[in-house]
Order: sequence, then structure tokens, then C-alpha cells
Amino acid sequence: MPLKHWDDPTLTVAGTDEAGRGCLAGPVTAAAVILPTDYFHPLLNDSKQLSERQRETVRQDIEHRAISWAITHIWPERIDRINILWAAVEAMQQSVARLSPRPDLLLVDGNRFRSRDDIPYRCIVKGDATYACIAAASILAKTERDRLMKQLAEQYPQYGWEKNKGYPSPAHRAAIAAWGPSPLHRRTFRLLDDQTQLIFPEK
Repeated sequence: MPLKHWDDPTLTVAGTDEAGRGCLAGPVTAAAVILPTDYFHPLLNDSKQLSERQRETVRQDIEHRAISWAITHIWPERIDRINILWAAVEAMQQSVARLSPRPDLLLVDGNRFRSRDDIPYRCIVKGDATYACIAAASILAKTERDRLMKQLAEQYPQYGWEKNKGYPSPAHRAAIAAWGPSPLHRRTFRLLDDQTQLIFPEK
């Protein structure tokens, strides 16, 4: 079944979502997207339901056909300062602020948000599997962050980020135990079961 568009076509509606909230390293990344009200792609869905190749295919179509889109990274130093929830919200806020035209309404994946510029918003649990614009944002955020983590893996090859993308896989935790944390690991996250021996590098 195709994902939905907002039921008032006279409004300019943007969807926003994030990727990387549960990672141990790297940024949290958010995207915001305004789609045409007749937008359709047969693969469009929650990014977690698609393969890497499918996500890249849909991303190319979104970039070509969207009215407006933007992507923002919030890095570990900021995540550690304000916590991951509000870092994800900040990434979404910054992405929305870069859209043109200004949305009349935001559809936000999840259940927590704080709007800037007094733009009305609706939080929708599992919105990325319900509304086309949120699904599009989830795909842009996921693909952009995955691309970035592959690039960062070239600087820090010992952590296997090209495979785990910074998520807490057993291999990633084993690498942290063996090599210690990198400057891109999140200091406020539980990187290992026992973090008393971890020494973060100077920034």
C-alpha cells in the first residue's frame, strides 16, 4: 500500500526524521523533505525496511523530484553536551530551517520534538512507515550518515565503521576494548560494559 500524503493539499508539508541515534560513534543525522503532493515511488518506505541498494535508488529519485530537502549532522561533542534526544531534535530543526519554501506543517517521526519558528508540527510514532515525506526524510538521513561513516572508517579503520556504521555491534565494542575510543566516540554513551578503563583522546 502506498504511503500517505497529508490530507490537506493546500498546505506545504515537510517530513523530518533522524538516523544514528543509537550509535556509539559519529553524528546523529537528520533530514527534512517537502515532496510534491502526487509523489510516488514503488520502493518508498521506512529506510529500515529497505536494502542499501534500494535506499540509494530511492534517494536519487527524492533528490531529483522533491520540492526541497536538507540534511544536518550533529557531532558527538554536541551530543554529549545536550544529550542524544535533543541533539536529534536539533538536527531536525536545522534541516527544517534550511527548507524553501517554509513549511506550513511538520510531520515528525517519533514522539518528541520542539519546533523552531512557530511552525506547527505533529509527532507520529512509526511515521516513517506511514507518511511519504517522513519516509523520504528517513532515507536521506540514513544514506547520508552511512556514506559519512564509510568515509570516517578510512581515518579510523580499526573500528569497522564501514560495516557497523558506528552502531554497538559486538565487533565494534571489541575494537573499542582493544584500541580505546576515538575522538568521534560519544563520551556519554556506554561504550563497554565497564567503562572505568576507557581513556578518551584529547580533542
